[in-house]
Amino acid sequence: MSPNLEPVNLETPVYIVDTTLRDGEQTPGVVFTLQEKLTIAKLLDEIGVNQIEAGIPIMGGDEADSVRAIANLGLKASIMAWNRAKIDDIKASLACGVTALEISAPTSDILIRQKLRSSRQVVLNNMAQAVDYAKQHGVYVSVGAEDTTRSDEEFVIQYTHVAKQAGADRLRYCDTVGIMDPLTIFDRINRLRKEVPIDIEVHTHNDFGLATANAIAAFQAGASFISTTVLGLGERAGNAALEEVIMALKHILHIPTTFNTTKLQATCNYVASAANRIIPVSKPIIGAGVFSHESGIHTDAIMKDPSTYEAFNPIETGLERHFVIGKHSGSTVLRQRMAQLGFELDKAAAVRLLASVRAFSVRYKRSLTDTELIHLYETLHHNI
Repeated sequence: MSPNLEPVNLETPVYIVDTTLRDGEQTPGVVFTLQEKLTIAKLLDEIGVNQIEAGIPIMGGDEADSVRAIANLGLKASIMAWNRAKIDDIKASLACGVTALEISAPTSDILIRQKLRSSRQVVLNNMAQAVDYAKQHGVYVSVGAEDTTRSDEEFVIQYTHVAKQAGADRLRYCDTVGIMDPLTIFDRINRLRKEVPIDIEVHTHNDFGLATANAIAAFQAGASFISTTVLGLGERAGNAALEEVIMALKHILHIPTTFNTTKLQATCNYVASAANRIIPVSKPIIGAGVFSHESGIHTDAIMKDPSTYEAFNPIETGLERHFVIGKHSGSTVLRQRMAQLGFELDKAAAVRLLASVRAFSVRYKRSLTDTELIHLYETLHHNI
């Protein structure tokens, strides 16, 4: 194991391998500048990501320059470069000064036959030679099994055995087209761990909206490395989202991690801007609407105890709680908001104003701004 690749928690080892700068940038239409890549790498390091997959040096030019620059930042995280199972790829990565390599080869028959026009044996031979060459140069090696979840399980076991014998430090188990479900991936990871004693990383795609769930299930089965991207960026429907995985580990599995979650919101906002993407209001964990409340029943309970309808404190991810005034609001939150705006309402006045608020909201099909709320109150007060 690379000396700067340490588990977040020694009792339940879990490592985050973030590939925003590689798989995330493979999102169609997304291109990060060198400065953006450096900033993203620093932000990931501040969060406490264990390993950053910085790019594909064999592409040359700006790509190799950016990987080299990230490797020279002196971050706490291990810096990894992605490679095909080819010696030239590995040479290009080593020239960038990275401490870890991802060496990837297809394991599904459809990719071996249709993409490579090759055979299983050739794949095994090339992978073993590439791993052996990389290990001779003293770097950490993760071997990727592209399209693992559509691969013959016996061949995956054989591939993993060969990778380990060649010196690989871990296997990347890839749900490349996002077809897994949590129960199935749990069973497959569990079986692979029993067959081959090697560290396993899970890399899940989100084609059916299950990337994070599958990543967590794989971790529960013993895959101690989880591959993520900020906001779940990636090809097609994307990958398991960094912010979702970290908060699920903390609040669903109750893993005592050391991630700096207060940096998640700022990191997501920066990556969204760099990728020219808009964060959906309802985006789990960091969406603007995650801690926005309108329903009177909910807001009344939250005002008494936020844990009644919130899974975690918004401060944890750099967000703030927000009560929306609209059709579903109740008089309690309305009185509170008006007091914040400098108007004290008794119960009777609040009931009258609430009726006007609901009528306004239905008419315009939205919630009210503070200015509109004050105008409604003053109009109502003037007419009494």
